[in-house]
Amino acid sequence: MKVNKIVTVRVLFSLIVLLGFTSCSKKSSSKNTSSATGWKINDPSGGFQYNNNFTKQETAPGLVLVEGGTFTMGKVQDDVMHDWNNTPNQQHVQSFYMDETEVTNLMYMEYLDWTKRVFPPTEENYKNIYTGALPDTLVWRNRLGYNETMTNNYLRHPAYSQYPVVGVNWIQASEYAKWRTNRVNEAVLEREGYMKKGAKVVDVDANNTFDSEAYLATPSTSFGGNEEIILKKTRRKGGKSAKKAAKASSDTTSTGGGDEAKNVYAQKTSGILLPEYRLPTEAEWEYASAADVGNREYNLYRGQKKYPWKGSYTRSGNRQTRGDQLANFKQGKGDYGGIAGWSDDGADITAPVKSYKPNDFGLYDMAGNVAEWVQDVYRPIVDDEANDFNYVRGNVYTKNKIGDDGKIELVTTETMKYDTLSNGKILLRNKPGEIAQVPVDEKETYLRQNFDKSNEINYRDGDKQSTRFFDFGGSEEADVKKSDKNRMYDSPIHKILSDSTGAMDKKFDKSAKRTTLIGDDVRVYKGGSWRDRAYWLDPAQRRYCQEDIASDYIGFRCAMSRVGPKSDMKKRARN
Repeated sequence: MKVNKIVTVRVLFSLIVLLGFTSCSKKSSSKNTSSATGWKINDPSGGFQYNNNFTKQETAPGLVLVEGGTFTMGKVQDDVMHDWNNTPNQQHVQSFYMDETEVTNLMYMEYLDWTKRVFPPTEENYKNIYTGALPDTLVWRNRLGYNETMTNNYLRHPAYSQYPVVGVNWIQASEYAKWRTNRVNEAVLEREGYMKKGAKVVDVDANNTFDSEAYLATPSTSFGGNEEIILKKTRRKGGKSAKKAAKASSDTTSTGGGDEAKNVYAQKTSGILLPEYRLPTEAEWEYASAADVGNREYNLYRGQKKYPWKGSYTRSGNRQTRGDQLANFKQGKGDYGGIAGWSDDGADITAPVKSYKPNDFGLYDMAGNVAEWVQDVYRPIVDDEANDFNYVRGNVYTKNKIGDDGKIELVTTETMKYDTLSNGKILLRNKPGEIAQVPVDEKETYLRQNFDKSNEINYRDGDKQSTRFFDFGGSEEADVKKSDKNRMYDSPIHKILSDSTGAMDKKFDKSAKRTTLIGDDVRVYKGGSWRDRAYWLDPAQRRYCQEDIASDYIGFRCAMSRVGPKSDMKKRARN
C-alpha cells in the first residue's frame, strides 16, 4: 500500500510539473501572438513589430522616481505676507521623475560647450545661438556691494562646478531641458546599436544634428540623412536580431539559409527612447518638495510638514548634528552664514548641491540654496474646481508643420527664427533639425469638450466672457481686435523695435497707470534661496517673475513624466 501511494504521489507530481511547463510554453508562445487577430507579432518576415519584452521605464541620468499620489497643495501654515495666493486644495499628480539636485554649473557648461561647437558664434548666422544660451553673470552685481568675484568666476571656475547655476531665465531653462532630451536619447540609440558610435561628438555640426521628435517622425532625415550615422538594426528570420547595426544600413540582401534581412529604425513602439526632460509643474514641484510620504501611515498622511524635512524648526535635532541648519538660507538681516567656526548653514551665497540631507523622496535642496523655475504661468488662484489632476496653467498646444509636399517640415539653418525678448536678449526659437511647430487649428478643436483653442493660458481667467470688456452679442471681429486699454491684465509692455540696420530701439514702459505686474509671460518660481528668510522655505510658497528675467537666486531642475505603472513595488502597509 505504501509503495502504491508513493508511486501515485510521484505520478501526480510529474503531471503537475508537466502541466506547469505546458502552461508556461503556451504563455510564452502567446506572447508573440496577437489576441486580436491571432497573427504573429514581431514576425521576422514582416508585419506588426512591437516590443513585448518591455519591463519598465529606464531611469534617465540625474533623475530619481517620485511616486505620484494625492496631497494638499497650498499653504497650511501662517501667511504672514497676507497674500494668500495658494489656498489649500486637494490635488493628485501622476508619478514622475525629478532631478536629484538642482542643475549645476558643470551640467550647464556641458550645454554651452555643445552649443559653441555645433553653432560657432564666430559665424554670423549662429552668433546669437550661443550668446542666447549664456547665463547672465551680471546678476551678481549690486550698487552697494562688491560681488565681482562671483560675476567673473561663479559660472566657469572649477571651484563652483557643483554649485547650482543661476542667471538663467525661464526660457533658457526650458531650452536646456530640450537639449538634454536629445543628448540623452542620442546616447540611448548609440548604446542600442541604432546610431554609429561617436557620431554624436565627431559628426555633429549645424547641418547634422539629432532631435528626438524629428527622429521618431522621419528617422532617415536625422544627421542630414546620413545613413552611415543613423543605422538600422537588422532583423532576420529565425527571430534573431543583429547585436550591432548592419554595416551597410541599406543592405537588404538575402543571407545564407534563406534568411531575409529586414531593416528597422527605433520607433515609439520600441520603448527605448525616453520622454522629454522638462521643467516640473508647480503641483509636481510642491508635491516632491513636501515629501509627505515620510508622514504616511497606510493610506493616510499623519499631518502636514512645514518644511521638506520633519519637524517645525530649521535646525537639526539629531544628537550628532544638533544645531546644524538643514538648508541654506538667510538667517537674519546681514546674516547669510552665521559666525565663523560655528554650526551654521555652511554657506554665504549658494552651496554645493548635496550639502544637506535629502528629503523622503531622495531629492536634495528642495528648500534653500536657490529658488527654482517651474512650468506654470502665474495666477493668484489655483483653480482646483476646473481640474484636480496634474494641474498646470500655461498650456499652449501646437502640432507639426506640414509642407506643401505633404511632408513634415524641419527647421534648417536657413529657416531658423529668433525672438527678441523685452530686455533685448536674442534667443533662437527652434534649432536646426527640429520639427517646425504651428498652433493647433479647428481640425483638432472642433466639437471637443476638453480644449477649444491652441492657447489655454487664460482658461477661466482671461477669456473674453470673464472680462468686463466682453461685448455680449457683439461681432466676432470686434471682440478679437481689442485695444491695449482693454487687456485682461494691465501689465507693463516693454517694446523692442529694430531699424533696417538691425539697431535696436528699446521702448521701456514708463506708464504710471499700470495696475499689475501679472501677465501671460510671468512664471512661477518655488522654494526659498540663499537670499531668503526661513518663511520662504515652505514648499507651498509661490512667487512670480517675468520669464525673460534672470536672477542670482533662481535656478532650476528638470523633470520627466513616468510612463506605465504608478509604482514598481506592490502596496505595503508601512514605509
